[in-house]
Amino acid sequence: MPLRSLTDFDSFPALDPAFVRQRPALGLGALDPAPRILLLYGSLRERSFSRLAVEEAARLLHLFGAETRIFDPSTLPLPDQVKDDDHPAVHELRELSMWSEGQVWCSPERHGQITGIMKSQIDHLPLEMKGMRPTQGRALAVMQVSGGSQSFNAVNTLRLLGRWMRMFTIPNQSSVAMAYKEFDEAGRMKPSSYYDRIVDVMEELVRFTVLLRPHAVQLVDRYSERKQAGVPVDVATDLSSIAIARA
Repeated sequence: MPLRSLTDFDSFPALDPAFVRQRPALGLGALDPAPRILLLYGSLRERSFSRLAVEEAARLLHLFGAETRIFDPSTLPLPDQVKDDDHPAVHELRELSMWSEGQVWCSPERHGQITGIMKSQIDHLPLEMKGMRPTQGRALAVMQVSGGSQSFNAVNTLRLLGRWMRMFTIPNQSSVAMAYKEFDEAGRMKPSSYYDRIVDVMEELVRFTVLLRPHAVQLVDRYSERKQAGVPVDVATDLSSIAIARA
C-alpha cells in the first residue's frame, strides 16, 4: 500500500497549546464524521522536506479532528507509462482522492517550479472517471519548501492546478524558505513563523472542508454536464424553480 504512516500523532514540540483551538471548524458544520484529508508531497529523497512538512501538517490535522492519509509516490509510474493506467499505485491514488473531502499539496521548488514528482501525481487524477470526480468540489491547501530564499512560484502553480482540477483552494498558503534549517535531526519542524503558518493553513483547511462538504454536490452541478448526460432538470423538485415560481 503506497501510504506513509505516522505513529507520533500526539507530539507537537513546536506548538504552544495555550493558543490552539482543537476544533477550529466548530459551529461551521457537522464535525462527525471527521473531515477526510489526503496529503501529497513532491520529493523522493530520504530526507524529503516536502514530506516532513506534510507529516507536520497531518499531525495538526489529526489534532484538529480530521482523518488523514499521506500518499507515498515512490512506486507511481509516469503518466502514460503503463497502458490504461493499470497500476496499483495509480489505482490507490485515485481511490484516495475519491475518499478525500480536502487535500494538501506540498512541493519543493525546483528550477522555479513544482517538481515532476508532484506534477505526475496530479496528472494521474482525471477530472472525470467513470462518472466520478476524484478532485472536483474538494477543498485544497497548497504548500512549498525551498532550499533558498522564500519564493511563491510552486504555490502559485499549485493554485493554478487546483483551479484546473475544479477544487476550492483556500486563501492561506505556506512557503518554507531554507527548509534544511527548519527541521531537526529527527525530522521535526522547529518553532518558527514558518511552522506557525502551517498551523494557520491547516486550521483554515479544516474550516473550509467542513463548510463546503454539505454543498459539494450542488457546487459542482453544471449545465454543460447535465446537457451532455441528457439529464433534464426536474422542475417539480428543483428548489430554484420552486423559489422563482413562488416569487
